[in-house]
Amino acid sequence: METNRYDHTETLVRHGIRPTAIRLLIYKTLLRFHDTFSMAELEDALESVDKSTVFRTLSLFAAQHLLHEIEDGTGSTKYCLCRNDHPCGIDELHCHFHCENCHKTYCLDHTHIPVVRYPAGFEVRQIDYLLKGLCPDCCAKRHA
Repeated sequence: METNRYDHTETLVRHGIRPTAIRLLIYKTLLRFHDTFSMAELEDALESVDKSTVFRTLSLFAAQHLLHEIEDGTGSTKYCLCRNDHPCGIDELHCHFHCENCHKTYCLDHTHIPVVRYPAGFEVRQIDYLLKGLCPDCCAKRHA
């Protein structure tokens, strides 16, 4: 569903982000990604925006809980857009799946991270739960 500029401005403001023209452009571009994306993929989609601006904006969006950062073992941080209007609690985080063949990382939005018990005195701020294997497309190609 495409929304207008006002809705994008409101989204940034709700996350404590000043809605500059470049931030709005980057946010609108993020909406095109259905699963995770890397900084390089975002840079390719934003040919006219310099790398340092993209990096600073991704860092700001992640710090303000507009994006989630995912470490999928590839050495390149992946990002996915947070669909909540508030910082996600640990119980709201979802799993990700990394295909070892096509190297795509998918959001498993409806597969929540299982409850993990940890010792008293620790404060958990982030949990990454990654499954690895073959995605449906790669499975179908392998069995064809």
